[in-house]
Amino acid sequence: MPSSGRAPRLAVVIPCYRVRAHILSVIARIGPEVERIFVVDDACPEGSGALVAEAARDSRVDVIFHQRNQGVGGATVTGYLKALESGAEVIVKLDGDGQMDPVLIPALVAPILEGHADYTKGNRFHNVEDTRTMPFARLIGNALLSFLSKLSTGYWHIFDPTNGFTAIHAAVLRQLPLSKLSRRFFFESDVLFRLNTVRAKVLDIPMPASYGSETSNLSIWKSIPEFFIKHMINMSKRIIYNYFLRDFSLASLEIVFGLLLFFFGVGFGAVAWRTSLETGEPATAGTVMLATLPILMGLQLILAFLAYDIANEPDQALYPLIQRLFQARERIERGRLQ
Repeated sequence: MPSSGRAPRLAVVIPCYRVRAHILSVIARIGPEVERIFVVDDACPEGSGALVAEAARDSRVDVIFHQRNQGVGGATVTGYLKALESGAEVIVKLDGDGQMDPVLIPALVAPILEGHADYTKGNRFHNVEDTRTMPFARLIGNALLSFLSKLSTGYWHIFDPTNGFTAIHAAVLRQLPLSKLSRRFFFESDVLFRLNTVRAKVLDIPMPASYGSETSNLSIWKSIPEFFIKHMINMSKRIIYNYFLRDFSLASLEIVFGLLLFFFGVGFGAVAWRTSLETGEPATAGTVMLATLPILMGLQLILAFLAYDIANEPDQALYPLIQRLFQARERIERGRLQ
């Protein structure tokens, strides 16, 4: 939230890899509300960065070159660090392939500037009519990835997690361990996981789905197995961080006893079933109940935990609190110096 009535300092980060055909038109559509534009050439084989450096006439543009490819996450982190150095207050991440309209930048950053969110991202699924232009395979793949993202990040009301059109307040960005963020296509999902660990508020911003001649470097279906493993790892970390290290509540007991009862029931039932097959004798009613009841009770506790987790999604912007904390520290330091 800008102070003293002045306009907020906005910066745009554009990671570039195989976007030579679109990058100049993307830059040309970025409005005057943006103060700096950081184009990160991620060892692009098409020389996207060199093209921008040679042909772009916009004084706001600063081109950064990677000697080796670091992935979209690595390129974005490089741009983030440069934007923080420049003093930007809100930093927008925009892909260079033309699928994201820079005209939407004011709508993307508005909730942050108004103090309603710390991080905003595009959602191509908000308008059902827009999804008709989306390839069916991508539609289904994104739905699966969105559900996995809800589990791992704790942002249950967020959809379209691979959408790279995002904005973040600089004060919150400084709270994230940038060196630990995924460097490849899991970057956006990993950022959401890290945002939840600092209790930042995230909002979806409706945006139209646009698919033209550009070719996406992300294969949704090939990414699902890799993303599944990473989402499960992040989900485990998030539960440990939020429900055992930083807090301990009824939900902590629900997930522990729910998992214990569920897997006991499954394990006992599997052993009883195998024994029944080997001996040829049917399992008794008591054996069946001893397997079934723990499974049902475990599922009930797990569902109760999920209900608590959904209700526990961060609902207050973090950066105003961070700013007030820094201001208080500055006043204390000035008092000491006087």
